Amino acid sequence: MDAFDDLFAANARFAGGFENSGLTGTAARGLAVVTCMDSRIDPLGLLGLQPGDAKILRNAGARVTDDVLRTLVLAVYLLGVERVLIMPHTDCGMSKVSDAEVHALTQSKGVDTRSLEFHTVPDQGAALRHDLTRIKSSPFLPEDLPVTGAIYDVHTGELVPVA
Repeated sequence: MDAFDDLFAANARFAGGFENSGLTGTAARGLAVVTCMDSRIDPLGLLGLQPGDAKILRNAGARVTDDVLRTLVLAVYLLGVERVLIMPHTDCGMSKVSDAEVHALTQSKGVDTRSLEFHTVPDQGAALRHDLTRIKSSPFLPEDLPVTGAIYDVHTGELVPVA
């Protein structure tokens, strides 16, 4: 069995009932969400959104990296984004390790990752406040762009605003 047969079979079933062909690719609700790649997070569901409502940007730790900033610029100027929510979560693996520990782990497997930044998160609140400031002070985004942050609790489903 091919490693991806289950996915292609599931897609065939999905495509058989596909109903979103009319979506345009813009963010219908004017929202971009920066969140973690953690599979416990359903950003559309937990925010009461539907496909097409928001741009979802995911990476390890929900960090505002250079690539996230680049993507937000595109989302704001080309795809209808008018507000941004940064949404890390509780029990995040990126808060349990340091960049040095990740480098050591990969090195033990024969892979040198020292040229990569993993943006681990020793203090989630501080990291979130840093990332909020990074967006708000970006010369590439509108000064009046509404930006907020909240931590999603993977055990309760609650979203807790962080100022």
